[in-house]
Amino acid sequence: FRGVNLAVEELNAAGGILGREVDLFSEDSVGSAVAPTKAQKLIEKRKVHFLVGEISSGSGGGIMATANRLKTLYMQTGCNSDALRGEKCNPYSFHIEAGNTMYTKTIGNWQNRAGNVDGKKFYMLTADYAFGHDLARVSTRFLTENGGNVMANELIATGTPDYSPYILKIKAAAPDFVYINLAGGDQTTFLKQYKEFGLPFKVSGGVMDTAGFWAAGIESITGYWQSLWYHGMQTDTSQAFTKAFVEKYKKPPENQAWGDYMGVKIMAAAMEEAKTTDPDAIIGLLESGMDFDILKPRKGTFRKSDHSLLQEMFVVKVKDKADMADKWDIFEIVEASPGANENLDVIQPTQAENACNMG
Repeated sequence: FRGVNLAVEELNAAGGILGREVDLFSEDSVGSAVAPTKAQKLIEKRKVHFLVGEISSGSGGGIMATANRLKTLYMQTGCNSDALRGEKCNPYSFHIEAGNTMYTKTIGNWQNRAGNVDGKKFYMLTADYAFGHDLARVSTRFLTENGGNVMANELIATGTPDYSPYILKIKAAAPDFVYINLAGGDQTTFLKQYKEFGLPFKVSGGVMDTAGFWAAGIESITGYWQSLWYHGMQTDTSQAFTKAFVEKYKKPPENQAWGDYMGVKIMAAAMEEAKTTDPDAIIGLLESGMDFDILKPRKGTFRKSDHSLLQEMFVVKVKDKADMADKWDIFEIVEASPGANENLDVIQPTQAENACNMG
């Protein structure tokens, strides 16, 4: 929400959208059963021109369905499930956040080249809801297709406070990698407790959220991970965003704040280019290949087939504590994925992997 606030403030300071001030209304989605009702309230009572946000894939799917039914644009900024870009896709929904396949291929391709997949054993811990199930599915597919062996896949309830039973199972199984398909506070809780056990097995995973790793602390994290965006990105616009965010909130933005910020800025740019707020005109423009500065070295554009943002992701390495500039400075960027000479869709799911029918 902080990223949205900052984007709206910047837009209004520059004259708004199409010469009109931007009004921001917000609702807490609470859960997947309530999120569609909250979205409908914003559309029908507040008369919003577009929706932005959400982090839960279950809630995001409900918001997408409501946006489609009421013909309102929705910039989805935090949900990872491939199903939202596949079987649940619709013309009115666009995806800033990367899907699970993109996260998996970003780190998986790097691990593959480093010889850390073929012949290796992986022990999975998976969040027991739509996001985790989908991530486990695409991660297992990638690992097994490249010679890896998924020994086990433990389903973990959201908010589990004690991971010691699972860590003892990991100790007995002796995998090459512990592979976590967890999110948010569950990432943090597991990483802290795993570090306390002092096991030698490396931790990897299907997705990484900066905020969860900040909360875990540098003493509890190690290794190489995948990142959608990081505040250490050395582009002029990225550094300007980070500077403005720090000045307002006294801490740097994490990947979710980046996504929320970009969702508003992209929609505003599309409306200005189209010279209208008409949803169908904007859909046509976004599907036409209009590109955007997304605070990364390469510009982003939406894939017409599923409305997924074609964009770079990054392999990042956890820094040594002695090299950190401050407590937020936990990563260094190792490489961009796709590489500079690769097409941006190489980390996206193929049509065979994740079919979308816009209807």
